[in-house]
Amino acid sequence: MAPLVLFLALWAQQPAAQQAPQEPPEEDVGERPKEYAFNPIQATKELTIGNYYFKKGSFKAAALRFEEATKWNPGYGDAYLRWAEALEKLNQRAKAKAAYQKLLEVEPDHKKAAEVKKKLGAKS
Repeated sequence: MAPLVLFLALWAQQPAAQQAPQEPPEEDVGERPKEYAFNPIQATKELTIGNYYFKKGSFKAAALRFEEATKWNPGYGDAYLRWAEALEKLNQRAKAKAAYQKLLEVEPDHKKAAEVKKKLGAKS
């Protein structure tokens, strides 16, 4: 028992430099660009929130949410459709056209594909 007490007494007297080094402060997470990975649940949440903003008339907020949904799930046709509709409300026709085209690319058999093709044909 005496050697243990002696060891603890000596260890307590060690200078701080010999003890474990301090961790550096973490980076500010807000400065890093957001990384997206396939997450259909998050995409659905973003679409739902976007729909709320769209119904409320906040088309810019809706467009941002719909765009986020497409980043979480790049094959989500409904998100591209809603994003394009919000962009049309914001008079951003070129971006809306690109979103409609992306919808037809990722989901050519979408339930509104014929309607979208008509819109694109009328705009071209």
